[in-house]
Amino acid sequence: MSYKENGNVEITYRQSKPVSQSEYPGFEPSASIIKKGTVHRTDGQPIPCDILCERDVAVKLRDGTTMYTDIFRPLDEKNVPTLVAWSPYGKRGSVLSLDIFPWRMDVAPKEEDGLNKFEGPNPGYWVSLGYAIVHPDPRGVFNSEGKIHAWGKQEAEDEYDLIEWVAEREWSNGKVGLTGNSWLAISQWNVASYRPPHLSAIAPWEGACDIFRDTCFKGGVPDFSFTETIFSSFTGNTSYEDIPAMMRKYPLMNEYWEEKAPTLENIEVPAYIVASYTNLLHTYGTLEGWQRISSKEKWLRIHNTFEWPDYYNPQHVEDLRKFFDYYLKGEQNGWNNTPKVRLAVLNPGHQDILNRVEEDFPLERQQLLKLYLDASSGTLSQDTAGKKAKIKYTPDEKGVSFKVSFEQDIEIVGYMKLHLWVSTEDSNDMDVFAYVRKLDASGKELPIKIVNDSYYAGASGRMRVSLRQLDATKSTLEKPVQSFKTQEKLKHGEIIPVEIGFWPMGMKWHAGEQLELLITGVELLKRPEFPEMSSGPYINQGTHTIYTGEEYDSYLIIPVIPSV
Repeated sequence: MSYKENGNVEITYRQSKPVSQSEYPGFEPSASIIKKGTVHRTDGQPIPCDILCERDVAVKLRDGTTMYTDIFRPLDEKNVPTLVAWSPYGKRGSVLSLDIFPWRMDVAPKEEDGLNKFEGPNPGYWVSLGYAIVHPDPRGVFNSEGKIHAWGKQEAEDEYDLIEWVAEREWSNGKVGLTGNSWLAISQWNVASYRPPHLSAIAPWEGACDIFRDTCFKGGVPDFSFTETIFSSFTGNTSYEDIPAMMRKYPLMNEYWEEKAPTLENIEVPAYIVASYTNLLHTYGTLEGWQRISSKEKWLRIHNTFEWPDYYNPQHVEDLRKFFDYYLKGEQNGWNNTPKVRLAVLNPGHQDILNRVEEDFPLERQQLLKLYLDASSGTLSQDTAGKKAKIKYTPDEKGVSFKVSFEQDIEIVGYMKLHLWVSTEDSNDMDVFAYVRKLDASGKELPIKIVNDSYYAGASGRMRVSLRQLDATKSTLEKPVQSFKTQEKLKHGEIIPVEIGFWPMGMKWHAGEQLELLITGVELLKRPEFPEMSSGPYINQGTHTIYTGEEYDSYLIIPVIPSV
């Protein structure tokens, strides 16, 4: 099904998974009391207090559409602040839960209370502290009317309407905050850019902010597997915006995709932002959000694990409570003295650095260093390569690597860029993947552990070479940003430069350890939550050639942090 919306853009919809095929317990507008001490999941947290639970409360949106929400709040209390957890996965009955993922992604069952929606807060904890928790089923989800929309203006307006509706409830104190991870964070950037009057604070916990660049077409290379997996789980009585189909229909940036990238500069509310270096969906967008929002009161914490165990970690939940208590309750609890930036520096083979206090990200004291590639020796050096050289590789997992050994300890925190001269004689396009990895003194890889037995292959960047044209208004020396609006196919034998930006990272090397730049034709990174998920498709054929030396000044820029 296709419809003209958003001007002249034709949007394709797909039939949602029927509600009857889900574990949804049924539509039941009602109010009841959830008793203190009850347990709502195996080995879960007992509920710490009595909770007034209102199910399937109708909310009328500005266009007359009715959506339904569950509300958990204290009994007989007034002047209650509210936290909204917005996502299309379902307030109840979702096929997505931590139980379906390997090792529950290191989230202990006792860290959920069973009333929480996927990637959202535990109602029991927050209600016991005097908050209301609102779990909506957005437009089109389960029994809510309309079609499911993915990001963009429609979803933002709907969440805006819900925020204002909540603020008008007789039990509300008029202050609304947003919390949650992944989609629940992406939606925060989106609605906050529209400035709902009663939105008082946001806490995006790892959330992309430009769906085209961050999720669907990183480096211009499509990722159908992830979007198909997520969107095919959507459940309701109508249909959902078919993002995989839209990726095939509109593989270049256009008004459809631009409308889904919020104007971050419009965001002015207080924000507590959480990021990591190893998230294959959210790292870039979360840190982009940190840098671009206009909020004068904003905080950033970069951790060293995975989004879900970090979000449900009791220590971090308490940190979040302190933030919301300050802005939604007006408690003078010292949150304003919290360091603006607390970051981790990964140190595989040694002890990671955690919660180091900084003034900003990227770090103002960074020194950008160029390491030149030498195809004749397979090395990286601060000295420009001598004679021209080239090296061919088959665009598979093995690829080709360049290494440098550090004579003293070095810390790299921020954005890296690869400036690479390439050609191919067998095609008119190339998919190039680049990784920066840490090796010990003997050349053995020191992988980054994420959760349990899942490891991260290193900071990465990628580029579909025909989409190499830069957006000069957004690019910086170490941070190239492609426009993705035009294709420039390669001519036979043409040697061209490409700028490949890496997602931000923070890592330490000790004296004698090596940095390896690995260049391949395929994705090596595996999603720890979906380890069997494929990537691509890729367009590589034949062999690729890399050129170095003289006019072919291939180099890697690294942000070195001098010792304090």
